[in-house]
Amino acid sequence: MKHSKKPNILFIVTDDQRYNTIRKLGNPEIITPNMDALARCGTSFTQAHIPGGTSGAVCMPSRAMIHTGRTLFQLEDEGQNIPVEHKTLGETLKEAGYYCYGTGKWHNGPPSFTRSFHQGDNIFFGGMWDHWNVPTCYYDPTGKYDNEINFVANFWEENKVIRQHCDRFHPGIHSTELLTDMAVSFLDEYTEDRPFFLYTAYLAPHDPRTMPDKYKELYQPENMTLPVNFQKQHFEFGVSGIRDELLAPYPRTEEEMRRQLAEYYAMITHLDDEIGKIMEALKRNQQWENTIIILTGDNGLAIGSHGLMGKQNLYEESIRIPLIFAGPGIPKGQVRDQFVYLLDIYPTLCDILGISIPPTVQGKSFEKVFGEETSVTRETLYFAYNDLIRGVKDRRYKLIQYRNVSNCTQLFDLQNNPDETENLAEEEACRLTRLRLEQILSEYKDEWGDEAHPMGRRYWLKES
Repeated sequence: MKHSKKPNILFIVTDDQRYNTIRKLGNPEIITPNMDALARCGTSFTQAHIPGGTSGAVCMPSRAMIHTGRTLFQLEDEGQNIPVEHKTLGETLKEAGYYCYGTGKWHNGPPSFTRSFHQGDNIFFGGMWDHWNVPTCYYDPTGKYDNEINFVANFWEENKVIRQHCDRFHPGIHSTELLTDMAVSFLDEYTEDRPFFLYTAYLAPHDPRTMPDKYKELYQPENMTLPVNFQKQHFEFGVSGIRDELLAPYPRTEEEMRRQLAEYYAMITHLDDEIGKIMEALKRNQQWENTIIILTGDNGLAIGSHGLMGKQNLYEESIRIPLIFAGPGIPKGQVRDQFVYLLDIYPTLCDILGISIPPTVQGKSFEKVFGEETSVTRETLYFAYNDLIRGVKDRRYKLIQYRNVSNCTQLFDLQNNPDETENLAEEEACRLTRLRLEQILSEYKDEWGDEAHPMGRRYWLKES
């Protein structure tokens, strides 16, 4: 599926969007006409995953894996910075003749942004913020951004004053609309002869869950369907006191979870409308037919499933994310269930474009999947969260092991129990399955260099 004439690339990353939040892909309650349209004209991956995280800010290593194609334990500073020796996707595309432009969230250090893009604007060097007043930076060709750091109030910690990369604020403009305007303006004003790489990284639907009123009115809490695996409280495994889990009181109530789901869906519908504006700009500028579009999220979110709120766990709702490819050469209206990671996007895109994959990239290309429905990229997947949890799954079973106050093991039959509510770990009939997955877990520990990482050392030390 290589192109003689390189297509443009539009890469859209959302924040905290779980895998089952697109109507066309199986959620009848959510309103996402533009994501639905993208799925109809492209190929959707229903088993796209993140490997987990080595930080409570899971999005930070997750986005670093997108940009470097490296595995979880092979990042620097948990992904907070990308060293020069790890060539980013943007750097590779620049070398291949692309004009690279970025806007939105970049949680991986200012220098690597400048290395990755020729230009950009309204860059947010942080994890989360008030959507109606986001501090952003102009593009700095030196990559320093040191003259643009202001003191601002961190309202998440009782107005504690912190340093934040910031040129200006945007009071009264929602972050989703702000970043869409940047992407649309780029497309309307682009006059270069060379193909472009437009990277648009939204802050939504990450909390705080605020959006224009017309979207909130679309979802009434009393009409929201709770997930099948809703629980009032999860057993303790070391995350109950982190910020994400404190977004709702313990024990969780059905009323509160319905309210939060309504706001979460409203943010996604708002996001969908704005993505539609970018799609219209592509068409208006005669770039639709020659642009590969990639839509994905940086991680999922529990938001009531299993009694949890955040993404600092290894359940499906937190480690699976939406992933859609559309554009020239991409099969239309197709759905694939092959196992893929976010870090596999980088080498896949290189293969599609006929670009050499840098030797620092550790992901596996799934480019063949577009032409061969039965092509297999990965047989199993490995997951980790900090020094607390490790997990592995194959096409049927999933093993999760905790090293903390609970020190328990979970084994789920995903074929018969996709919501992960029936723990089979102590069932005699599943003893050999558990042993087999524990062996695979140990092999991944060595293959991925888990034990050499500080989080891994602490986790595996607890085992002994």
